[in-house]
Amino acid sequence: MTSAAHDPVPQPAERASTFRGALAGLSLSMLLSSLGTSVANVGLPTLAQAFDASFQQVQWVVLAYLLTITTLIVSVGRLGDIAGRRRLLLAGITLFTVASIACGIAPTLGILIAARAAQGLGAAAMMALTMAFVADIFPKTRTGAAMGLLGTMSAIGTALGPSLGGLLIAGAGWRAIFLINVPLGLLALLLAFRYLPADLRRERPDQRPGFDVSGTLLLALVLAAYALAMTIGRGSLGPVNAALLLLAAVGAGLFVLVEAKAASPLIRLSMLRNPALSTGLITSALVSAVMMSTLVVGPFYLSRSLGLDAAFVGLVMSIGPIVSTFSGVPAGRLVDRLGAGTAVVTGLVGMVAGSFALTLLPGTFGVGGYVAAIAVLTPGYQLFQAANNTAIMVDVGAQQRGVVSGLVNLSRNLGLITGASLMGAVFAMASGTGDVATAPPQAVAAGMSFTFAIAVGMIAVALAIAAIHQAVPAVRNLLTRSSREP
Repeated sequence: MTSAAHDPVPQPAERASTFRGALAGLSLSMLLSSLGTSVANVGLPTLAQAFDASFQQVQWVVLAYLLTITTLIVSVGRLGDIAGRRRLLLAGITLFTVASIACGIAPTLGILIAARAAQGLGAAAMMALTMAFVADIFPKTRTGAAMGLLGTMSAIGTALGPSLGGLLIAGAGWRAIFLINVPLGLLALLLAFRYLPADLRRERPDQRPGFDVSGTLLLALVLAAYALAMTIGRGSLGPVNAALLLLAAVGAGLFVLVEAKAASPLIRLSMLRNPALSTGLITSALVSAVMMSTLVVGPFYLSRSLGLDAAFVGLVMSIGPIVSTFSGVPAGRLVDRLGAGTAVVTGLVGMVAGSFALTLLPGTFGVGGYVAAIAVLTPGYQLFQAANNTAIMVDVGAQQRGVVSGLVNLSRNLGLITGASLMGAVFAMASGTGDVATAPPQAVAAGMSFTFAIAVGMIAVALAIAAIHQAVPAVRNLLTRSSREP
């Protein structure tokens, strides 16, 4: 357990310095874990050549990292609640840094993949516990701004990965894309060790709840099966995908049964009946799926339909992350000013407008229309993300912040994975071709318009869910006041 309380009470200047140092450490942790997701993608062709391996083999350098994060992020968050968040975050940063060294010196592809899985375990702790620490450390009036900064660092890490990876490979070879994490990891470790509050010690060892091993293994099985089903086959539903989805469904049923009987469950099922949490998780998954659509559909549209070369495609695709970088902190401050509930709805309205613009503006105004639509969609997403994370985390009890933070990150990851698979399949179907890379420009344009029409519907569903969640308490209060009046 963690606490922001210190004895003696720090002076205002000292407290502000501690807040800044803690936020710097948390932000760097988020940056590194996000960078690890994107930096290896650009190196896959080089790795295939270096290890004399096929693309199907080297893609596990990326998949091992993503699957480890997805399958273990909730369990790591729960373990932080039990064993102490500061302790586990320091262990996660250390593991991430050491695993980065192992990746950088790996003599074989198998060792590299194993080291990437270890790196993903460290990243899972970094992702889950940074958000939990924000609720631990910062007052409610500043939570939104801190969440906005974490969102900005996540966007920077995702955006920086491909360009930084390309530069490092060209200048120092593929090993540099992993070794670059080492000095940054050491700095994050130093900041976290220096500024994060110490874990509270329980009065007696028997007060510590047990760790749900059975639930952890079952949830890991369910998430791994689902992630693989969505990843392999590029959205097609073959026999392997269907078997994996069936395994995930059966595993999910068993997980519910195990958790209902566990003395100290990994996820208390009663938590999911909390409207704020369930609404936040559902809307986060829907929104993340739509944002992934821009990364899946955008490059094909820009190259095939608008005829841009690879350099210009990369330049246009960088607009979204750049906008995210500059809009994250202002979005967080707006959350603190408007309130999380109002900001969630406002952000979703912006995303509906941006998604609708993507169905119309690029066909009329070309690249300018595409950029304008992205410039509307992305700030809406940043505002939603900061507000949704704040709304979920701000009132969570200290004993559950780690696991809830893990659930929030899991919903986002599952949305990204599902969006890449299903929205990619929708795009291919709407383009009327089995291979979008060779489809005629008009077919690609039609496919993009249809895909983002579906995206408008998905965001509209998220908006309706969020609006109902905001309206129900107000209606209940109105009815209560009316019943009390003579």
